[in-house]
Amino acid sequence: MDGAPLTATEFASAVTAITGAFGDPTRRDIYLRARDIEHGVTALDTAQAFDLHPNVARHHLDKLASGGYLEVVVQRHEGASAGRPSKTYRLTNPGAPLEVPVRQDAVLVSLLGRALALLPPDQAEAMAEEVGAEVGRSMAEAIGEQEVHSSFQSALQVVAEALTAHGFAARAESVGDDRLRIVSEHCPFGDVAIEHPVICAVDRGLVTGMLSALYGEATAEMRSSLPMGDSVCVTAVTI
Repeated sequence: MDGAPLTATEFASAVTAITGAFGDPTRRDIYLRARDIEHGVTALDTAQAFDLHPNVARHHLDKLASGGYLEVVVQRHEGASAGRPSKTYRLTNPGAPLEVPVRQDAVLVSLLGRALALLPPDQAEAMAEEVGAEVGRSMAEAIGEQEVHSSFQSALQVVAEALTAHGFAARAESVGDDRLRIVSEHCPFGDVAIEHPVICAVDRGLVTGMLSALYGEATAEMRSSLPMGDSVCVTAVTI
C-alpha cells in the first residue's frame, strides 16, 4: 500500500469487502457513519441512529474495533463519580487505505455448509446440532459461568446475552407460565444459512449446549428462522 487516498470506487469496493467479511449490512452502515463523524461515535448514539438496542449497537462497534477498523477511547465525564466510563469509537487511521483481511470464520462456516450438504438430511442436521452443542458448552465456560443456575429463566437470559455477543441480537422471552423462548433478530451465518438451512441446527445446539452447562439438560426447537424468510429466529426451549 502506498498510503494514497482511496478513489470513490476503491473506497466503495473496500467497504463492500468489509460488509462481506462481517456478513452484516448494518455494520457497514455503522462503519460509514463512524468514518464521517470526526469526533467518533458511541453505542448510545449509534443505537438511536439505527434504531437498535444499545447492546446490539455496542456489539457491532466492538466487532469493528476488534477488526482494527475503529479504535476505542474510554472517557469518564467530568463530575461523574460512578458508573461505567463512556466508550467512544472512532476511525483508527483516517488517512490510511483500508486493508480487508479474509475472515477465517466465514470461510469455515461456508465449508461446514457445503460439507453438511453431502450428507443425508437427518445425519447433517444431527451433526450440525452436535457441533453447535460443543461450541455452546465452550461458550458457557468462556464467559466464566462456573456455577449452575438455580433458575431456568436466568440461565436462558445468560444464553441470550452470549448469543448477542456473537452476533445473534438475541433476547429471552416468556411464553405463558412455563414456556420460554429465544428470539434472534440477526443471523451471523448470513447467506450460508440461506443456501444450507441445515446450519440452523447449529443454533439449537448452541442453546442446548450452553443450557446443559448453566442449568441442566434442555430441548430446543426452532419455530421460525430468518434464512427461511421469517422476520426473526425463534427457538422454543423446554426442560
